[in-house]
Amino acid sequence: MAKDSKIEWTHHTFNPWWGCAKVSPACRNCYAEAWAKRVGNDIWGKDSDRRFFTDKHWSEPIKWNREAESCGERRRVFCASMADVFERKAGLERWRERLWALIEKTPYLDWLLLTKRPQNIERMAPWAGGLWPENVWLGTTVENQHWAEVRLPHLLKHGAKVRFLSCEPLLGEIDLTRWARDQSLHKIDWVIAGGESGASSRPMNPEWARSLRDQARAEGVAFHFKQWGHWAPKELLTDKQRKVVTIGANVMASAGKKAAGRELDGRTWDELPIAALA
Repeated sequence: MAKDSKIEWTHHTFNPWWGCAKVSPACRNCYAEAWAKRVGNDIWGKDSDRRFFTDKHWSEPIKWNREAESCGERRRVFCASMADVFERKAGLERWRERLWALIEKTPYLDWLLLTKRPQNIERMAPWAGGLWPENVWLGTTVENQHWAEVRLPHLLKHGAKVRFLSCEPLLGEIDLTRWARDQSLHKIDWVIAGGESGASSRPMNPEWARSLRDQARAEGVAFHFKQWGHWAPKELLTDKQRKVVTIGANVMASAGKKAAGRELDGRTWDELPIAALA
């Protein structure tokens, strides 16, 4: 949990528990798994226990809600950075129930529920098939075209206030045209894109990010470029780099997240869905 999170697209993070299991290529270099291991928690994999928290932990969003109400400005809460709320695992049910109740008690917080398991939303969320609370945003990770095909139909069937995509780590080109124009599904409201961090990260082709940006702009969808990650286009960097790779027509340099920055074509893309600005 973190008040005033360093993640660029949220204000706070909240975890109903820690721990998860890998389900797709985006999970290969999972930062949450690495962080958990650094602090001595063996909580990764389908057979491992999850880590749960005390009432004090669960009371923090209540404070954030009071602060947001007092200042008259809504706050976004990323849930969960160290888990997947829609993981299918015995023992999580009562913690999910507690989370749903907490969401309903904090109407000045917009809860961003990001999952790699959107197929479980319909069975696990109490509002699925009915009226979603105004403060729930639903998102799914789509790292390449294959996982867009698999996950988007499950996400876009739900009428949450906002539906968003986290295309991070972006591992291939993604064409969203089909879903942006499918009248039988709810629309995409927000696209977040970014490269992978860490020394073992896979470089992102800049054209993949540009394509998502251009698609979003063409369809009136908010676009957020979170980061280049560990690799950045060589021409953006002034200091000597340890290593370069060629991906497509681009030479990418090993820079580290901080040096790589987050400008795409000379601009910082920090767009938010219209619902966040209302």
